[in-house]
Amino acid sequence: MDRAMHPIPAFGRLMAAQLLLILTALFALITVGTPAAAAASVQNENMTVSLEAGPAHSGARTIAIVLTPKPGWHTYWKNPGAAGVESRAEWTLPPGATASDLRYPVPDRFVVAGIMNYVFKTERALLVDIDGLPASGEIGLTFDYLVCDDEICVPESANLAANLSDIGVEAGRIGRWQADQPTAHDGDARVEVQGDRLRLSLAVPQISAVSDAYFFPAVDGVVDYSAPQTASIAGDRIVIETATGFNPDADSVPGVVKLMLEGGETLGLAVDAEPGSVEAAGTPLLGGADETDPASGTGAGPATAPAPPLPLIFLAALAGGLLLNIMPCVFPILSLKALSLAKGGVSERAARSEALFYSLGVIGAVLALGGALLALRAGGSTVGWAFQLQDPRIVAALLLLVTAIALNLAGLFELPAIAVGADGLAASGGRSGAFFTGILAAVVATPCTGPFMGAALGAALVLSPLAAMMIFGGLGLGLALPFLVIGFVPALRRRLPRPGAWMERLRRLLSIPMFVTAVALAWVLGQQAGADGLSIGIAAAVLLGLALWWLGGARRKLIPAAASAAVFLTVLAVPTTLSNVGSADAAEGTVLAAAPYSPAALSDLQAAGDPVFLYFTADWCITCKVNERGALSSAAVADHFKSRGIRTLVGDWTRSDPKITAFLTSHGRAGVPLYIYYDREGRETILPQILSADDLLALGSGQDA
Repeated sequence: MDRAMHPIPAFGRLMAAQLLLILTALFALITVGTPAAAAASVQNENMTVSLEAGPAHSGARTIAIVLTPKPGWHTYWKNPGAAGVESRAEWTLPPGATASDLRYPVPDRFVVAGIMNYVFKTERALLVDIDGLPASGEIGLTFDYLVCDDEICVPESANLAANLSDIGVEAGRIGRWQADQPTAHDGDARVEVQGDRLRLSLAVPQISAVSDAYFFPAVDGVVDYSAPQTASIAGDRIVIETATGFNPDADSVPGVVKLMLEGGETLGLAVDAEPGSVEAAGTPLLGGADETDPASGTGAGPATAPAPPLPLIFLAALAGGLLLNIMPCVFPILSLKALSLAKGGVSERAARSEALFYSLGVIGAVLALGGALLALRAGGSTVGWAFQLQDPRIVAALLLLVTAIALNLAGLFELPAIAVGADGLAASGGRSGAFFTGILAAVVATPCTGPFMGAALGAALVLSPLAAMMIFGGLGLGLALPFLVIGFVPALRRRLPRPGAWMERLRRLLSIPMFVTAVALAWVLGQQAGADGLSIGIAAAVLLGLALWWLGGARRKLIPAAASAAVFLTVLAVPTTLSNVGSADAAEGTVLAAAPYSPAALSDLQAAGDPVFLYFTADWCITCKVNERGALSSAAVADHFKSRGIRTLVGDWTRSDPKITAFLTSHGRAGVPLYIYYDREGRETILPQILSADDLLALGSGQDA
């Protein structure tokens, strides 16, 4: 066919690029919460935050942010270690006043499942020096932090405000907080990296009184947090050795060396080690390889259940991505791309190029989404996998995209990226079409999770950024692998059915699961944004369909620039409009009598000795909905739970819920579904992500009702 007589491919490429730009921009949006009322002291659920002010000295005052966690809870140092979040402070000060950076006290070590964290488990204070304060000026502080116990993490916020004359305390109390700060080390400190080992040495006075030493790096990536540290004495110097992290190369290595002294006392030294030669290890210090903190009593003991090795996590992500190909929103795209390679006249080089660029599109999109997830978490947001689907604006954009794909497959218009008509591979847009199709496959696969994938992505969130991106790359590779293999193995292509008129009929048939996906997304939009949001989404989808039919079906050169702009504005306007639409109650029950999850509800049931089945779901999670329509809707399961006295709690993650995100993270999960059973003694069992009725009927079988 003469391409000059077929203007649709050029428009299709333009429209596709515009849709991709819109989706990329929307991925960056996050919801901003409303601050609570301000006070000089705020008692949140798990920690109390208070302001104290020391005496004024020449217009400068030291302000203490006093943190008092509940017994059994902890918050984090400025470098939280392998997991956790640094606290954030935003000041409101009188004109001309300036605040220094937060000054942290010496932290403690805390190990959970082999993961090392740097924390505060008792009352501590972060200090800030503020210049230019009047004697009785008003100050305000918004303080965001993460607080955790041994099982769950909860992000909290304190909105504080006070007059300086009301929060002044005696110098002795501020002196107590000053004493908790590390002492500046005025001696020589050197660091040396040899292969995968980092060695640090520093001169220490009264070295004979030191019984142990531990290095807390102030920057991320310098050391492997969970690796043991060995400490020894070489002359008048302490030598500490450990494994390097993902980024050990630096001009200097700042941090705190915590010395355990005779009699149980501790001393923190703030060091800024410069690169240099480090002497050989000397006499080992007692407990140098121990991962507890005997001086403070806040260590978690030896590491338990070490994290799986990185290659195993990578393979789990690869398997999870492979299974995504059978999902109804991905399978039609994969099938049509595979059949496009079965057409005659496709060279070996063209087939490999097609497969390679499709794979690059898939892997690139998954890496981009994974990178955005890591960046948001590093910025303090409590998000998990598929976080973008918690925003109705993103769901609306996906609804329009999937609608366009479904209409294309149904023959309403031609989108060259996935065309399999008479032009075959040439009509599919070649490398650019394959690349964009890969992006499409990755984007529409985001609502799905399954076996292997949940645990792999959960592990990625506690690994270094480089290791985490390797896991996301494994997920993308698994999703791309079937088409990649078909493109590079001629014998497999020869086994594909011969082309013919049946391919067009198959294409129409494959539009059905895409329409089903569009209906599911519309339903999710209604759950998130209510009837008004659903009406807006459906109206936009209809308008988009009419525009594509007119431009693609009529095949007329009717001011394509204006028409393209109309489609662009339609897609852009819908998510913007939805930002002002209220949400509906998204909770949907099964045959189980489920109560909403909260940490308090779970604790109350366990305190009463009840067995508990706890599950986390979301309306946009296809796997969740399959389980809820199947095993969780079984009358036999409901009768079994009733006879055994099993109580059910459900956490709805359709829209972002920090408490649910924290619970998922604490259980090594980056998304839903998650199914957990607690017996009468509180023992925890994590169930498969693909549930069967037999899995649920086995719960509580060894206990009396």
